[in-house]
Amino acid sequence: MASQPASLEQKNLRIALIALGIAAAMVALGFASVPLYRMFCQVTGFAGTTQVASESDAAMAERLAASAGAPPISIRFDANTDPGLPWNFAPEQTTDTVQIGTRDLAFYTARNNGTVPITGTATFNVEPEQAAPYFNKIQCFCFTEQTLQPGEEIRMPVLFYVDPAALDDPNMEGVEQITLSYTFHVKPPEAT
Repeated sequence: MASQPASLEQKNLRIALIALGIAAAMVALGFASVPLYRMFCQVTGFAGTTQVASESDAAMAERLAASAGAPPISIRFDANTDPGLPWNFAPEQTTDTVQIGTRDLAFYTARNNGTVPITGTATFNVEPEQAAPYFNKIQCFCFTEQTLQPGEEIRMPVLFYVDPAALDDPNMEGVEQITLSYTFHVKPPEAT
């Protein structure tokens, strides 16, 4: 009879260890989910996430586009600010027509209307979603935080191109305009 309670204790201990292991795995997955999701979106263009390209990628795209006789496409620029951010933020021009595969430069302006220095971070999105994997940014103000002093206004560039591979994607048929949208948020204070 003494062996049965020990066996029951071992079963309970094993179940407790399994439950603890599952809980630890869930916590680890919770911490890893944001970077994994961000990486997934960057690789696939999911949820309108644009691609980051190098100068050499852009040069190759220009050569491919020139040899393919790539058509032009309209790019619409959109700007938004978080309600808690006292900034004016806008594109210098709302639309531009660019050759697919050709680098283009767009500018946004931001002005701090507040009375204290404010650091903002920009999130971005591309619509329609199927265009996101082909929209490549070489340089962008969204890659870094922006700190503006009270009353300060800055001009911020975005150097980009649309990959000629978009021409081979049946999901891109009929897409005549791509919208590049940014939203500036107040950078939360860092915990000390």
